[in-house]
Amino acid sequence: MKAHDNATGHTDSTPLGIVRTEVVLRTDPCRVVVRPFLPDKHIFPDGGLLDRILALTEEQVVSTLATAYAKFDERHRNLAEVLERHFDFVAAEAWESDHLDAVSKDRQLLIGAYYTEEFAIEAAALTNPSMVPACDQTGLEPGAERFVLSLRAIGEGQTSSIEFRSGVIDARGAITIESPGRFAVTGKRTSPVFEKAVFCAKLMEMKAFGPMAKSVINPLPDRFELRQLEDAIAEVEGKRAPRHLSDPTTRAIHWLATSNYDLIFPADTSLSERVIFAGSETESHGLEDARFVRFTDDDGIVAYYATYTAFDGVRVLPQLIETTDFVSFRVITLSGACSQNKGAALFPRKIDGHFVALSRFDAENNYVMRTDNLRIWSSAEKIESPKFPWDLARIGNCGSPLETDAGWLVITHGVGPFRTYSLGAMLLKIDDPTKVIGRLAEPLLAPMQDERDGYVPNVVYSCGSMIHGDQLILPYGHADMTTRIVKIPLDTLLGQLSSSNG
Repeated sequence: MKAHDNATGHTDSTPLGIVRTEVVLRTDPCRVVVRPFLPDKHIFPDGGLLDRILALTEEQVVSTLATAYAKFDERHRNLAEVLERHFDFVAAEAWESDHLDAVSKDRQLLIGAYYTEEFAIEAAALTNPSMVPACDQTGLEPGAERFVLSLRAIGEGQTSSIEFRSGVIDARGAITIESPGRFAVTGKRTSPVFEKAVFCAKLMEMKAFGPMAKSVINPLPDRFELRQLEDAIAEVEGKRAPRHLSDPTTRAIHWLATSNYDLIFPADTSLSERVIFAGSETESHGLEDARFVRFTDDDGIVAYYATYTAFDGVRVLPQLIETTDFVSFRVITLSGACSQNKGAALFPRKIDGHFVALSRFDAENNYVMRTDNLRIWSSAEKIESPKFPWDLARIGNCGSPLETDAGWLVITHGVGPFRTYSLGAMLLKIDDPTKVIGRLAEPLLAPMQDERDGYVPNVVYSCGSMIHGDQLILPYGHADMTTRIVKIPLDTLLGQLSSSNG
C-alpha cells in the first residue's frame, strides 16, 4: 500500500501555518534480511555444530536442505547465493578448512544455512528520515518532483540500518510514497584500496599507531588492499582468522580497515529493497542517522553524500557515504580533529572553493567546518550554543542546509527538560555561513500528545528536508518509532527568521 496525503492535511494553529500531512510510515516486522551467524564455539571442527553437519549422510543433507528452501526461499532474493557466501565465511573462520572444499555442493549450502539467521530490520522502529530530490525526474507531470527518502530502520538490540523509499510530490503539494519492494537486500561488499598515509593518520588520531601498528603497516606498499593488511596482521599475530585477534592494536587496525568498503546492489532491485546493513565490527550495533545531501560540484557534476555514525556498542565512528545512483555506494571513514561525535551535515555545494559542513563535534554546540578534502575535517567555528529553555541541554542540526534567496535555511534540534527533543530553525548568510541571520526562539516542531510515547519517548527528529515550490517539506521521526511529514510555508518561515535577532 502506498503512503499518501490529500494535499491539504491538518494545519496547526500557529503563525507558521504548519500542515501535518496524512503520510505515516510504520514498521513492518516482515521485512527481514539474512546475516551470518558465527558463534566462535560452533565453527571449529571439535565435535561442535560443523562436525555434526559433516557427519550427516548425503540423504539427510539433501532432505534438510530441501526443507530449509521450502521455508525460506520465497522470503529472500537469490537465497543460494547468500548461502554460498555464508559458507565461505565459515570456511575462512575454520582453522583447518581445506577438507570443506571436498564436500558436496548441497552440504556446503547446508553449512551456510546453519550459520545463517534472519534479522527483522525495522521490527522496532522506522524513523529519523532524510529527504533529497531524486536523480531521475523523468515521467512526471509538470510541477511534480520525485524524491528519495532515507530512513533509520531499527531492529533487535537497537541495531539500525539505512533503508530507502521513493516518492513524488505533485504540483498541488500532495505526497505519495511507493510501497516497499518484496525483498530486503543487503548488497555485495568489497574492500577498497587504502592509501597508507591516510590510513596511518587515522590510526594516529585513534592513538593506535604505536610499535605494534608500525610492525604491521610499515612493510605494506603505499597503496594496499584488505587481504594484504590481514596477511601482515597474521604475520605479526600468528592468527589466521581476524575475528580472533588478541592484541588491542591489531584489533583496532582491522576495525578501521573493515569500516571502509564499496557496496553494490543488483541493478534489478528497487530502491526500497536496498538496505545498507551492518556488515563489520564497526557497525555491529548499527548505522545511525544518515544525513543525505544532493551535492553539485563547481563543474556541475552531481553526487549524493551522506554522513552517518557507525556504532559498535562502545565507540562511534563518523562515516561518509558516496553515490551517484543509489545502486553502488562507497563508504569511507572521516578523519580530522573536528570529525568527531555525531551529526555532521554537508552543505549542498562548495563555498569559496571549499567543502563546508555543519558539525556538533563537541556534542553540545553547532559549528561550521571548512576543508579542501572531503574526508578530512580539521577546523571549525562555533555559530550557535544552547540558549532557550527548549534547547538548553544541547543543540544540533537536522540535516544539510537548504539554499534560499534569504540565506541558508538550517533545521535544528534542541533538547529540553525530560530529554524532550524539539525542532528549531536558523538562517545563515549565503556567502559566509558562520554568520547567523536569525534563529527561532520557540520550537518549529515539538512532539504532539500522540507522538510522545514510543521507543524513545518525547522525541521529534529529522535528518534532512527539502524545498518544493513555496513549501518546506519536512519529514520527521517521533518517539524513535514512526515517520511523518509536515509542510511549512517557506516565505512565512524565512520572514520570521529574517526578522528575529538570532
